[in-house]
Amino acid sequence: MSDKVNYDFRISSLGTCKVPSPKPYSTKLGDSIANYTRDDQYILRSNTIDASTVGPDYDPAWMLEIAGPREKIYFSPSHSHAAIVTCGGLCPGLNDVIRSITRTLWYFYGVERITGIRYGYRGFRPEFNLTPIELNPDIVDDIHNMGGSILGSSRGYGDEEPIVDALERMNINILFTIGGDGTLRGSQAISDEIKKRGLKIACVGVPKTIDNDIMFVQKTFGFDTAVAKAVEAVSAAHVEAKSAPDGIGLVKVMGRDSGFIAAHTTLSTSDVNICLIPEVPFVLEGEHGLLKTLEDRLDKRKHAVILVAEGAGQELLKSGKDGLDASGNKSYGDIGLYLKDTIHKFLTDKGREANIKYIDPSYIIRASPANPVDSYYCARLGANAVHAAMTGRTACLIGQWNNALVHVPIHMATFKRKQVYNEGSLWRDVLESTRQPISMID
Repeated sequence: MSDKVNYDFRISSLGTCKVPSPKPYSTKLGDSIANYTRDDQYILRSNTIDASTVGPDYDPAWMLEIAGPREKIYFSPSHSHAAIVTCGGLCPGLNDVIRSITRTLWYFYGVERITGIRYGYRGFRPEFNLTPIELNPDIVDDIHNMGGSILGSSRGYGDEEPIVDALERMNINILFTIGGDGTLRGSQAISDEIKKRGLKIACVGVPKTIDNDIMFVQKTFGFDTAVAKAVEAVSAAHVEAKSAPDGIGLVKVMGRDSGFIAAHTTLSTSDVNICLIPEVPFVLEGEHGLLKTLEDRLDKRKHAVILVAEGAGQELLKSGKDGLDASGNKSYGDIGLYLKDTIHKFLTDKGREANIKYIDPSYIIRASPANPVDSYYCARLGANAVHAAMTGRTACLIGQWNNALVHVPIHMATFKRKQVYNEGSLWRDVLESTRQPISMID
């Protein structure tokens, strides 16, 4: 029998489709309305390529390098001193990544000088007098069972010059930065300063953001746990809503600029009736506005569940917060409380009961230990971050793309935020699950 495989993925059909769909989705790009899927859209069979089969003309600029251990490495393990720092807000899986990095350095490469930097980038600053933690397999053995970070975390203080000064003083030649967009931008600046000084220090990131908003990273760690916990909150809101006349369960979840948690939570439960995310604007008044949509739902089913991402509807707030937080992110107003008060007034003005139960599980989610799916992912991310660093790769991060672990240049991962495509299949599936109006703008 021949080893050659004749691939043929063509699908049999009973005939030509002629009946119009009952759903008024769009066929145009750029109109902010979810689109139909075309018959000429496909996914490539393979997401990997072997340069040896392409020839000398292949261009690595348009391909993501696959992560993993190499035959030869750059750093001598006996001369290596690695440091790990966790920055930004808490996220399920931080300890899992710390554990994986430590164990891979120690057991795979024999690197036994591993330092944990306390409380984010400020741990490098002498004015805070924060003593680093010595890490080894015994210390990290059980930390994956705990939420938070054993190193502590904080925002800000990412100025590259004092950080590189500290790296030189401590004779560190490998730095692992675990954090979100701000942390990664700081990691890029640190790498640039290292290069400017002509130092041989590798800087490798592991992207951490519950919001799942890093470009060219299919999924960030902690996201699966966040969705699982958000589903529990929605379930509780649904029970409360069904148990009262005109009952409303209102749940706010994380998602400053990207509504992935809200979208995935909606599709993980059939209980959400209205899903609001930053990528899809909505109005309060009007035939298709939020308040009329909610009223119609209450008239029909006597209860409703609303799930809102924290960054949704910011343009509606009359007194949103101004300025930036310590990580350089824009400060947002509380859309959850705003909607609670607005809906309460709307219903009472109409002489209806306003039995609203508001749930914000954000800090419970952030502090949770990683679930098994995230723990598995963190173990792979941490190990492959070490493999990248030991080969001298720098100014890059480890992420999953097309189901493969890859190296992503930090400047490519941070040039903009990844968001839910409001004309794509994910949002379209959310609309079909909630049965809310396709557009909530009149």
